[in-house]
Amino acid sequence: MAEARIIPIAPRAAAPAGSGGWAPQLSASPPLSLYVHYPWCVQKCPYCDFNSHAVRDEGIPEAAYLAALVADLESALPQIWGRRVHSIFIGGGTPSLISPDGLDELLTAIRMRVQLDPMAEITLEANPGTVDAGRFKAFRQAGVNRLSVGIQSFDERHLQALGRIHGRADAIAAAEAALTHFEAVNLDLMYALPGQTLAEAEADLATALALGPGHLSCYHLTLEPNTAFAANPPQVPDPDASADMQDRIEARLGDAGYRHYETSAFAKPGRECRHNLNYWAFGDYLGIGAGAHGKLSSHEGIVRETRPKHPAAYLAAHHSGQFVQERRNLGAAELPFEFMMNALRLNQGFPRHLFTERTGLPFEAAEAGLLKARQQGLVETDGDVIRPTTRGRHFLNELLMLFLAE
Repeated sequence: MAEARIIPIAPRAAAPAGSGGWAPQLSASPPLSLYVHYPWCVQKCPYCDFNSHAVRDEGIPEAAYLAALVADLESALPQIWGRRVHSIFIGGGTPSLISPDGLDELLTAIRMRVQLDPMAEITLEANPGTVDAGRFKAFRQAGVNRLSVGIQSFDERHLQALGRIHGRADAIAAAEAALTHFEAVNLDLMYALPGQTLAEAEADLATALALGPGHLSCYHLTLEPNTAFAANPPQVPDPDASADMQDRIEARLGDAGYRHYETSAFAKPGRECRHNLNYWAFGDYLGIGAGAHGKLSSHEGIVRETRPKHPAAYLAAHHSGQFVQERRNLGAAELPFEFMMNALRLNQGFPRHLFTERTGLPFEAAEAGLLKARQQGLVETDGDVIRPTTRGRHFLNELLMLFLAE
């Protein structure tokens, strides 16, 4: 039998490519994750700018969509062949609308086609208005081992303002059921909601803490373009009131033993989301499903991909076999910004060598931006580690602009 031939990721000869004339020269593949997008919701929330679509009278074409996901994965296999997948994240939309049998079929198909780490983190997003204890149990049996529950608030008035389909009792019941069947659970909360007071934000947090999840995501409500809230803006707390809420939330969670490890993420020790950490460390991820994005590295460079956004267009792509709507190479001039856009979300920062490992560029390619950031008090260094200051965390967009290619 012929000996197996291994084609390693090998440096390419340097060539002028912007950013000081450097060309990306990756020496190894980053960790790889798989993202699966499920685009349907019961109804579209007025603040949501994700690729989500309300279920119509004809219902969800689950069988056709699952078949498309498997075909999409199969078509992408040559790009990830031989690489281990360390995490799976099924997001949306409302993935908890998937039937337990459908989810089992999907995860089985994935296991049969990729080299899945035996200890892989497999996360499913869930809406409290679409689940019960029996459904959570079935999801766990299908192989999901981490659940992310979109609570947003425990206050009836605020849930109504946010257009959520669940109430306080549903939220508490869903969180309790999740914690019964899953060791790893995240609860999503939002603050700076329409008409919300500091006391109400604290009450939401107190309820969440009493439930005892290992992970909490606390997001500041933003009025995103192309949403119902952008068209008809509600009255939200002013910046000072919102900042007070943020400070109080961070302090309360710190006192409760949660580490603020990313802009909006707080975790008990060992409960950080490994999938999202791979994003923020500029790892690779294959994205399948309607509107899914991906970032993949090879000896030829780093590419970003997108799939057709609308579910109908994605299902049509199944018939044509052309799932990738856009694929573009990231040039050397783009990579410092692309890396920092992710890595500077990490409050603990990143080691200098990670920049070179994940971009294939020498660290000098980022030094001009870092110098400006240090001069403005937005980043600090601690030996080999670079991290955002408190000011940098609060003005992250301004910080990232310093790394845009001129």
